[in-house]
Amino acid sequence: MKQSMYKSYDELPLFLNAETTAKLLGISISGMYELMHEKGFPVLKIGTRLVVPRDKLLAWVEQNVGK
Repeated sequence: MKQSMYKSYDELPLFLNAETTAKLLGISISGMYELMHEKGFPVLKIGTRLVVPRDKLLAWVEQNVGK
């Protein structure tokens, strides 16, 4: 099993790319891109790049647990 290079959420970068976010959520990269285009998912478009703010992702997960 591959070990994460991050030991806690505080060690994550402020903005996460699709690959890192997918690994955190345990989903495929294609599933992550689909999620990034869903209404209500916290994503920023910077030029052509999509990034997810760490703090907004954690809040989104908390809000969506159990739905």
